[in-house]
Amino acid sequence: MPVVESIFETFKVGAGPSSSHSIGPQRAARILLDRQTTPPACVRVTLQGSLAETGRGHLTDRTIIAALYPIACEIVWDAVSPTPVHPNTMIWQAINALGFISDEWRVYSIGGGSLRDDSGPVNTGEVVTYPISNLADALDWCEKNNSSFRQFVELHEPDVWNRLIPIWAAMRDSVERGLKSTDKLLPGSLNLSRQAGTTWERAQSLQGTRRDLAFLSSFALAVAEENASAGTIVTAPTCGPAGVVAGLLYYFATVKKTPLQEILGALATAGLFGSVIRANASVSGAEVGCQGEIGSACSMAAAACSQLLGGSPHQIEYAAEIGMEHHLGLTCDPVEGYVQIPCIERNMAACLRAFECASFSLLTDGRHRVSFDDVVEVMYRTGLDLQSAYRETARGGLAAVWRKRAASTQAAPVVAATEGSVS
Repeated sequence: MPVVESIFETFKVGAGPSSSHSIGPQRAARILLDRQTTPPACVRVTLQGSLAETGRGHLTDRTIIAALYPIACEIVWDAVSPTPVHPNTMIWQAINALGFISDEWRVYSIGGGSLRDDSGPVNTGEVVTYPISNLADALDWCEKNNSSFRQFVELHEPDVWNRLIPIWAAMRDSVERGLKSTDKLLPGSLNLSRQAGTTWERAQSLQGTRRDLAFLSSFALAVAEENASAGTIVTAPTCGPAGVVAGLLYYFATVKKTPLQEILGALATAGLFGSVIRANASVSGAEVGCQGEIGSACSMAAAACSQLLGGSPHQIEYAAEIGMEHHLGLTCDPVEGYVQIPCIERNMAACLRAFECASFSLLTDGRHRVSFDDVVEVMYRTGLDLQSAYRETARGGLAAVWRKRAASTQAAPVVAATEGSVS
């Protein structure tokens, strides 16, 4: 039976651009060192699957080298070997001064910065779990107790409001850094321009609905651009879509002047929905495509927004269901492996869609035919059915079109990882 874990497994503060390709490998590197009785002379890590194919664009190598410093590091990019357990596979080897392997550890970066090895989840401490296996159980509790999702979270998460304050502070900070950044371009070979700041400035001259939509867009873009620049963000539920929930809540906090306690309550509800998705499906783009990342983030933001607009538990569940349902089948096809195209604009689009889903949910009584749990199950099955080219390998979709165009104009795209290549 699925285990729904703490919302603080969904919300993690860390450096972008990818929870599975940077935060996960960073955690794995530090855990490997903690396992050793004496420091190794060198660490060799073999990156397989999606980590090998898009790791360079996701700064995986730089993240690992920094986490292991000053210990020497050898990185092997293996995009050929099969990855039957998970497409984000790492094989870590600690090598002693005599050149012998003193420790070997196979571990999987399963999304959101979480790790799993062949013994199960890899956690650094005890994790709170909920007495539910899906969202329907939580909804039943709300009905029986005439209560809300935020109260359900409060009941099961010790000191939840104090623990959410730094999470929300990190979200706010990521928005504001993105809006104030003076950098013109994002790092990498795409030479992509930052748009959050200019979008925010242009919003000032607009009125009514257009102004609100421009603000929402700028806030989501700000976080996504910070993430793409390896800035500090909050996974929600991963790094790639971090701007969706943060951008929407920042809009309510600053434009609508919503009180802090209501923002934290909405964040708790968003976290609950994200935790249910993590338990019953996946938030890893390498495993289920972008529907598991942007789709999940939209669903979480829609739930939070519906609650802030005064939605009942059934209306909140409906908003979240719509947010996920209309991202089904979304592929993960990052151009040149960077978390930039189409990732950044998807943050903006999903933030706007979340607001629309929530607004519509309040026009209904919240009763509908396809449940949130149903659509999460479909998302997972759809993701497993996607061809690997559309699951964070940069071998299909927009990435393939870009590579073809680059070749035709004699540009120099990023060289694909090959078996045994070492950096």
